[in-house]
Amino acid sequence: MKKQQIAVLVSGGGTNLQALLDAERDGLIPHGTIALVISNKPGVRALERASERGVENLALDRKSFPSQAAFEEALQTQLKDHGIDLIILAGFLAILSKDFTDRWEKRIINIHPSLIPAFCGAGFYGLKVHEAALARGVKITGATVHYVNEIPDGGEIILQKAVHVQPGDTPEILQRRVMEEAEWQILPRAAEIVCSLLSSQSD
Repeated sequence: MKKQQIAVLVSGGGTNLQALLDAERDGLIPHGTIALVISNKPGVRALERASERGVENLALDRKSFPSQAAFEEALQTQLKDHGIDLIILAGFLAILSKDFTDRWEKRIINIHPSLIPAFCGAGFYGLKVHEAALARGVKITGATVHYVNEIPDGGEIILQKAVHVQPGDTPEILQRRVMEEAEWQILPRAAEIVCSLLSSQSD
């Protein structure tokens, strides 16, 4: 069985990348292998995490490209050169254009720290999501893995997991609980679901 080649796109610390690397190590993504990690910012911890596991990694500094199109062309070249089948956005804070997402239809997935359609879309990322959830007073939040299209957080949902909000939660405490109880569990599961699907389509 040919394993699906996965590229993980990151922008920061890489905790979700770590969850994927650990899941692959533990045999939980049998239909896929993480072949490449790309950051749109140089010097981030996520690239170190990739190096520690011997995964090829590089930075494509978005600020060094004259346009979105030039950045995406460089990204596309790297993905093609590495034979990538599936892109996973794991804390990747750059928005991808319709032209790019159309090229990768049903082959890009993203993790979002809320139960979509709540607290999602443009401007909702990182702690902002958890601040909004607490401000609204919700009792249950969670995380969602979805396919990526040109609409931020707008693609078809693959998996969701609910997490209870506790009295006294701060955005930081809630963020950590959502990561531990939802994000780090459903992202590897979704990766395997999509890799298995892509494998069956290529047989």
